[in-house]
Amino acid sequence: MLHAHVSGRPGIVPHAGCLASGPEAPEDALDQTLEELGTAIAVDRNAEIFAQGEPVTHFYKVVSGVVRTCVYLEDGHRQIGSFQLPGDLFGIGMGDRHAFSAEAVTDCQLVRVRRSALEAASKRRPELCRAMLACTFRSMERLRAHVTLLGRRSALERVVAFLRALSERQHQPSVIELPMSRQDIADHLGLTIETVSRTMTQLQDIGLITLDGSRRVRVRESRLAA
Repeated sequence: MLHAHVSGRPGIVPHAGCLASGPEAPEDALDQTLEELGTAIAVDRNAEIFAQGEPVTHFYKVVSGVVRTCVYLEDGHRQIGSFQLPGDLFGIGMGDRHAFSAEAVTDCQLVRVRRSALEAASKRRPELCRAMLACTFRSMERLRAHVTLLGRRSALERVVAFLRALSERQHQPSVIELPMSRQDIADHLGLTIETVSRTMTQLQDIGLITLDGSRRVRVRESRLAA
């Protein structure tokens, strides 16, 4: 397993809220606190940010790039639970140890905030607790939807749902960027890489998408149907 090669400096750059922002929204206070307490770090592609079972010492926010959170099973297989995009927070949990590993899909710029510092700030500012809970609930809802997807749908439906969700998160209805590999997608959807590739070709053949190389999908229809 590769480990993160990081470089740090105080502060962060772009504002990218985890939730829809308002002038007095709690997530704005959280972003401001991250700027004050966080350190910007660079993480190399495929590097490990933290490992499953390690103590929770920091929280993270994605500034640029994509992060995958995953679980390694006893048989060596990997299950990717989610992909963290710019603006997303991860590493926040109820326990003292990480229930999953986090790895950089691409070269990433992250904000790293010490857990103890953020918890201390939250005691003084209750709105930070509300913002962190909102981010946690959002992640839990994505996980619930993902479990439902794996349990009920065909390979075609899984891939379509994945593309639609990624399009919505990227705010690009007609062009979907795929920074993750076909293997990443397969491990996320509980499929083989061959099935993912075959299903992508099938979607192109029936006229829903156009494959622009392996990293970009152009949507032919105004909306991908499940």
